[in-house]
Amino acid sequence: MSTSTSPTPPAAAAAPAPPHRPKAATTRLLRRLHFYAGILVAPFLLIAAISGGLYALAPSAEQFIYRAQLHTDSAGPAQSISAQIDAARAHRPDLTVDAVRPATEPGQTTRVLFADPALPESTRLAVFVDPATLHVQGELPSYGSSASLPVRTWIDGLHRDLHLGEPGRLYSEFAASWLWVIALAGLALWVATRRKRPTRRTGRARTAHWHGLLGVWIVVGLVFLSATGLTWSRYAGQNVTDLRSALHWTQPTVDTSLVPAAAAAAGHDSHAGHDGHGGAAPVGSAAVADENAGYADTALALARSAGVGRTDAVEISIPSEADTAFTVTEVRAPWQFSPNTAVVDPARDSVVGVNWFADWPVAAQWANLGIALHMGILFGLLNQLVLAALAVALTVVIVFGYRMWWQRRPRGANRPGRAPDRGALADLPWPAVAAVAVVAIAVGWFIPLLGWPLLAFLAVDVAVGLWQRRQRPARASSSRT
Repeated sequence: MSTSTSPTPPAAAAAPAPPHRPKAATTRLLRRLHFYAGILVAPFLLIAAISGGLYALAPSAEQFIYRAQLHTDSAGPAQSISAQIDAARAHRPDLTVDAVRPATEPGQTTRVLFADPALPESTRLAVFVDPATLHVQGELPSYGSSASLPVRTWIDGLHRDLHLGEPGRLYSEFAASWLWVIALAGLALWVATRRKRPTRRTGRARTAHWHGLLGVWIVVGLVFLSATGLTWSRYAGQNVTDLRSALHWTQPTVDTSLVPAAAAAAGHDSHAGHDGHGGAAPVGSAAVADENAGYADTALALARSAGVGRTDAVEISIPSEADTAFTVTEVRAPWQFSPNTAVVDPARDSVVGVNWFADWPVAAQWANLGIALHMGILFGLLNQLVLAALAVALTVVIVFGYRMWWQRRPRGANRPGRAPDRGALADLPWPAVAAVAVVAIAVGWFIPLLGWPLLAFLAVDVAVGLWQRRQRPARASSSRT
């Protein structure tokens, strides 16, 4: 008995490949990226959101916590700034005065800042003086240009590096590096699937609706926080600094030297014997700073005559080195948009120069304002409440995201649902794949804690996919036997 086999139909043997659907493949790719990035990065974002929300409210909180140091009930005209500095120096004669932030309105204390080698880097000791009575109302460490007091400094450390130092900074940079990717991918998914969403929502569909809707409302704020947060980071922040320097987008620096360039090159002190700027007092000594402290009132008057610090809070530097000018800088404060700096020589009653905020490069202006906005300072209490609300909203979005993952599990299973299907790149045209690769490499190089984890994820994902593909024939063969 002979057997015959039917030839394979030509149409079946050469079945056409399914057509590429770039839009659907892009949506699948974004969904998988959003899913994995959200699952893996969300714990870091949750910590950043909670600590960032606390930090946003800290400026107002420290007004209450440290009210005994920051406020006074005394009445009467304020005494001279130099007299207030003398009162602080009498309280801490062992330290060198570095700067002073005069009270700007009745009921506030003046903050006299001392260099204290016992304190951490960028931290000075603030002595609070009643401007009217010269009574010292206490002392506290003051951190950075924002003059953060201990509670805000502690929250800042929690937000910045979890109080773990350099290793902890990787957490915040990791979170900031991925936040904008997750936010923009979520926005794109929301737009791409808006027509497919059911009108009647229950279970996971309801959770997804609120997750997406709330995410869309805060996406601009999240991208802003990510961009400004990266400027403080270790690796991406350095790349941002290098780029701004190359493009001349940095904040101009002020020259405080009172020695002409030619005289400095020749080693000649052109102000030798000038009171308060040389003479018997050694260079870089507490004696120079103590002598210069008597010029603080004149320094402020000169700055105001040049248009700096007429209405805004200022910090007056007290030079501890000979032939060094004073600087009077408008400090970060609510509704303060132009941190101008005047360089003055009060001993000669002259304004050496003014660094106007309006003359900064536009990128430097926006960076300065963006940092103040990120810190909750630019618009005062309103700024702080908006940032706190943004932190709460991000926390809720993260919780909804994990709930969606759990609701995606198989019925009756006690494990989360599986990830979205892979293979989206294979359905994209090769020019689109090439463009994605180029953009990913460029962004990954500029933001390393985005690029390296993304590369690791892709490598693992491809390896798992290849392993699963090899397992399919073995499973099919075992099922036939």
